[in-house]
Amino acid sequence: MAVSLLSNALVLLCLLHSADIRRQAPALFTLNLTCSNLLCTVVNMPLTLAGVVAQRQPAGDRLCRLAAFLDTFLATNSMLSMAALSIDRWVAVVFPLSYRAKMRLRDAALMVAYTWLHALTFPATALALSWLGFHPLYASCTLCSWRPDERLRFAVFTGAFHTLSFLLSFVVLCCTYLKVLKVARFHCKRIDVITMQTLVLLVDIHPSVRERCLEEQKRRRQRATKKISTFIGTFLVCFAPYVITRLVELSSTVPIGPHWGVLSKCLAYGKAASDPFVYSLLRHQYRNGCKEMLNRVLNRHPLHSSGLTGDSHSQNILPVSE
Repeated sequence: MAVSLLSNALVLLCLLHSADIRRQAPALFTLNLTCSNLLCTVVNMPLTLAGVVAQRQPAGDRLCRLAAFLDTFLATNSMLSMAALSIDRWVAVVFPLSYRAKMRLRDAALMVAYTWLHALTFPATALALSWLGFHPLYASCTLCSWRPDERLRFAVFTGAFHTLSFLLSFVVLCCTYLKVLKVARFHCKRIDVITMQTLVLLVDIHPSVRERCLEEQKRRRQRATKKISTFIGTFLVCFAPYVITRLVELSSTVPIGPHWGVLSKCLAYGKAASDPFVYSLLRHQYRNGCKEMLNRVLNRHPLHSSGLTGDSHSQNILPVSE
């Protein structure tokens, strides 16, 4: 909760402070993701913590239903926001020259509006069918149904919900980032050819310089793979255990321990704490934004503030290199 609150608040401050970041289309996706994470941190995480400590419903029925509605909506909205960010990076890398025409602020706003509409559909349906409440297995207010006559309908609804939220987002992430990785490797090969030709021509080059060039060549090949593995890996590690547990739970033949239920829910909450680092704070633009805010607080004047616009433009066109 502490890491999620501080890191997402810092991302929000960077977005509010930096006009360069706000002018870009991905800022809307990041803002949507950050607000979802902050709401989850402020509302759902404390109630789940209270449920774990008290081992019972932590609030009244109305508040618990509201928390369950938000839990379902925010989880779906976060997943779709990550999918939208992956689509943005795919367009930026695969179509760099036409990126500004293909991904305008208006287009990003339409995508965010769709994520809200998509994410609201399932909790609204669950609210209408009275499938929101406290689930003791996860010690949290979430989707649940205890009536035997609704078991089949609830199972179909749960399967459709996770298919159109988790699985859909995962497929989009894999397709887009694998395309990005393919383009990145192609450019790496081109750079490697030029590097090797240069090393062959420079016969008098010092062996240490040659070694550094070869090491940088190796790091360049691994950089995009590591970043894309981080995007997809954190998504799977955080969300997959909870989704699989919810689906296994529908089968009464497989017992699930309460400790595992709470752990899977905490892993899903952990995505809210990791997102600011995976998608924002480790990028050059946001680091510069944090430095600017720190300098302003300390009444310092940055020496290289004039270079922010150029860095921002390069980040917008080639996000994978960062």
